[in-house]
Amino acid sequence: MIITFKQTVTPEIQQAFHSKFRNLRKQVFMSGLRMAVVGLDQYRFTDHESEVIEQIISETPSYVQASRNFHPADSTVQLPHSKIGANAFTIMAGPCSVESEDHIRRMAEIARLGGASVLRGGAFKPRTSPYTFQGLGEKGLRYLRKAADENGMDVITEVMDETHVPLVAEYTDVMQIGARNMQNFSLLKAVGKTAIPVALKRGMAASIDDLLNASEYIASNGNTDIILIERGIRTFDHKYTRNTFDVAAVPVLQKLTHYPVIVDPSHAVGFRDLVAPAAYAGTAAGASGIIVEIHDRPEKAVSDGPQALKPDDYLTMAKCIAALRKCMESWED
Repeated sequence: MIITFKQTVTPEIQQAFHSKFRNLRKQVFMSGLRMAVVGLDQYRFTDHESEVIEQIISETPSYVQASRNFHPADSTVQLPHSKIGANAFTIMAGPCSVESEDHIRRMAEIARLGGASVLRGGAFKPRTSPYTFQGLGEKGLRYLRKAADENGMDVITEVMDETHVPLVAEYTDVMQIGARNMQNFSLLKAVGKTAIPVALKRGMAASIDDLLNASEYIASNGNTDIILIERGIRTFDHKYTRNTFDVAAVPVLQKLTHYPVIVDPSHAVGFRDLVAPAAYAGTAAGASGIIVEIHDRPEKAVSDGPQALKPDDYLTMAKCIAALRKCMESWED
């Protein structure tokens, strides 16, 4: 149940409602004049209580805090150097993995040159084979943080295990939950207990409702600085693309939730020549940003080389996105 209070309601009255439902052993969340009571579909209010209630929504989705019924306005995530959501468009760029201190510094400079304000790079890598490169660990986190700071950028990096959360939180501005961990509920609860924004990637076989319910695990533990990432799903044809880029998920998610939605064209398509077109499609669909992989020698990359953009290709793509965004703004006017 979601209760919308009238503008005249006082904090004391809202607190009285809050206490009443907590005494019924219900979870209660507040967002301005809205109160969500989880697990309560019907309730008989007194005439006195009804006087301060504007609307009652009895049927609510299971992802109540993510729902626009609970939080109608767009949310933004504010980082030291970036704002994600609303009318902002954020580019996140960097190599798939942090390979060395020198390399991540070079990639940070290129990323920044293309307009990126967030540096991406993995220090802990989930790999299909246990024999492939698994990341540099804390050393990689230090290199990533230093490179970002030198270029006035924020950091996004993946956290794979709940035991890693305190360590990763020391170095990053955004904790990324990868597609393989989208329903790792222990990990979602752990990042939900931090004050670090979380970027949640859609799982490879996850529906939109699955993604939003996963975000609810984070929000229900106190952290509502959430960014959703559409990165493609598994369907029929893996011969031509790594995944199927569900570009329609962008406006659908924006209709259902207030969280900002960005796209990951690199993992969506998996091949360098297809990354830029997918990025343009995501941008045109209204995404709040992109997260993309870049590498100056992708043939030598320790992970995901085939989908990494070379510097010149990345810079060209960034210019085209800026032009596309300018056209979109003129259409809106």
